[in-house]
This record gives sequence, structure tokens and C-alpha cells, in this order.
Amino acid sequence: MSDQLSDQELLREFDRLGFITSSASMIPLLRRAHRAALVSDITILLEGETGTGKQVLAQGIHQLDRKRNSFSFVTVHCSTINEALAESELFGHQRGAFSGAVSERRGLFQTAQRGTLFLDDVNDLPFHLQPKLLDVIQRGTVRPVGSDRETAVDVRIIAACNQPLEPLVREGRFRSDLYHRLNVVKLTLPPLRHRSSDLENLVLALACRHADLYGPIERIDPDLLRFLESRSFLGNVRELENAVQRMLFLKSEGRTLALADWVAESSAEAAASDADPLAEAASATWKAISQQGVSYAQALQEIEMRVLEAAISTRGSTRREIAQRLQTSERTLYHKIQAHRKNHAKERNAS
Repeated sequence: MSDQLSDQELLREFDRLGFITSSASMIPLLRRAHRAALVSDITILLEGETGTGKQVLAQGIHQLDRKRNSFSFVTVHCSTINEALAESELFGHQRGAFSGAVSERRGLFQTAQRGTLFLDDVNDLPFHLQPKLLDVIQRGTVRPVGSDRETAVDVRIIAACNQPLEPLVREGRFRSDLYHRLNVVKLTLPPLRHRSSDLENLVLALACRHADLYGPIERIDPDLLRFLESRSFLGNVRELENAVQRMLFLKSEGRTLALADWVAESSAEAAASDADPLAEAASATWKAISQQGVSYAQALQEIEMRVLEAAISTRGSTRREIAQRLQTSERTLYHKIQAHRKNHAKERNAS
């Protein structure tokens, strides 16, 4: 079991699997992940912001699962699954089950047979599919669309969500029975801004990932490291990797990443405008709070509403494109807009 590994052995094991951390605060989480991996039938729920490494950790757990690691790791992107064809995607269909079903098709559950099915962004799973998913998980059988026969499936379920499920359950947007079925072992991944001690190793690992294209990087200049530690990285490791790749692209020589490389990476945008729109927005928000008596929570709620309204009114962009730019799903975007509009209507009526 995982208790037989020392802390350093545990960190090296997950580093080998692609989940890079040297933070002592991550050891309890990794120890639980390691233990859960060895119990190959247990369901795991991964919570954490977008870009925190949930899929990397899920793949690592699959690789540590001695019973299943020789079989498939299959990902279901719940936020982009086609609602009309979702059942067919997950459970398969028989020939002639619906218009366009010209041949029999295996679903993703069958594709993952004896392996791992990773439900990414499960918080965005269409509501009508949730009881069907629950039934499959509980009974271990699927019924393809158009078939009267059930097929046994043996898969480990690892689900991931980019926002906590419990509040969604209270709001009636996620079934409580499915939540409790998924929430057997919960692992919550902290955002990168709470893992500043990991930045150096992460930057080096991300640079190594692109070494064939840009050349090797052997060290990070302390000034650059201090600068990175001061940033919030709301996009987490995914945002950091994009920044590292841009620095590598513009770097002309040497094997050290320095603060000058970050300056070069951002100089084009800085040259276009000396203004910082986010700083201006923050200043205006503070002015509203301090001079107009608006609460901090009200201010943030109003800002989110106005950003969403501005986004959906953008000409020439579909709602899906807007959701992608906001790094969320169409379903989440819709629910947020509706919630804000209802709150705004209540406030108008109250006044």
C-alpha cells in the first residue's frame, strides 16, 4: 500500500507519471491517490479549478492500477458531449436505432472495458443523463440504444469537476444520489497559486516537454521565479505551460529562462497599450465600494454579470466560442446568465 512509500518516493512516483510537485502539502493528497489506485474498483472524484492537473492525476491513478493499467483509459468530455447523441456516445447503439445509425456502435463504456472511464467536467453532464449514468455505475450493465439486451461492463470510474458538486446538488442542478455514488474517494487539487514551491520544477518540466522544438533549459533565474510566484495564474498549470512555451519561442540563446524572456514574451502586448485594463477595472470597483457603499460581494456579482452580458453580445461569435474563451461550458454559461438575470429582476422588484 502507499504507506510503504516514503514521502520522497511518493513524490518521485507521481513525478514519473507526469504529476509534478515537490510541495509537502501535496503529500497527503498523493498518498490517498496512491492508495485509491491500488483498490482498483473504487470510484474517485477529483475536484479542482480548470488547469490544476485533474486529468494528469487520473491518468497516473490508472497507470498505478495493476488490475487495469494494461487496458484503455477513456475520457468523456461531459461539457462538450452532444446531448442528442449522448446516450449513443456513452452506451452504444444498435443498427437502425435512429436516423443515421447505419451500423452497430460500441459506446465509451464498452471501449473502456476492464480499464478506466474518466468523466471530465462531470458537473456539466446533461441532467437527463445523470440517472442513466447512476444506473450503469450501480448495476455494472449498459443497454445500447435500440437494444433490448444489457451488456455487462467492468470499468473504474474517475470523475472530475471544475467546481464543487455539493453546491450544485443543493441548487438542484446535480443529482444527489449520483453525487454520493461518485464521491467515494474525493481528492481536491489546490490551485497553482497555492503551490508556489512547485513553480521551478513545473517550469523546468514544461520546458523539457518542448525541448525538441526549442532546445534544452537547465535552470530558472531567481528573478523570474520570484516574479512568477507573485502572479495568480488563474488558468493554473495550463496557463503556465502556455507562458513557458511563448518564452521559449522568443528566446534566442542560452539554457536559462530569465525575467527578460518574460518581458520579451509580453512586450508586444505591452507596446500596443501601456494601460492595464484589469487594473483599471479593479480601481473602478474599489471606487464603487468605497464611495457608493456597494459591498464587495455585490461588486463582484455585478462585474461577473456585466462581463457575461458583454461576452454574449459579441457579434460574430457563437455561444460555444464564447464559452470556450471564458474557459467554461455552454451549459454553465447559460445557468450563470439566467441566475444573474433572476437576481437582477428580484432587486428591481424589491426597489
